[in-house]
Amino acid sequence: MPLSDRERKQLEELEADLASDDPQLAQRLSSGSVRLRAKAYVGLLLCLIGLILLITGVSTQLIVVGVGGFLLMGTGTYLVLGTRPTRLR
Repeated sequence: MPLSDRERKQLEELEADLASDDPQLAQRLSSGSVRLRAKAYVGLLLCLIGLILLITGVSTQLIVVGVGGFLLMGTGTYLVLGTRPTRLR
């Protein structure tokens, strides 16, 4: 649904107010880049390694490898979901 002229004007005014109040925040928001914290990257890596180990453990019928992979996936998921966005100053 397209914005009406009135809504578009209000949005432009809000953008201008934001840029004048906090230019650094406005620049970060307009760049469109979202940075994950290092903990999230480690969590994603652990999830991927855990998934590979889980599949390997199931296919080779090694319970210890499968359980280890599952635990790594759980830990990685906890790290990814537990990271909160950093505060913008």
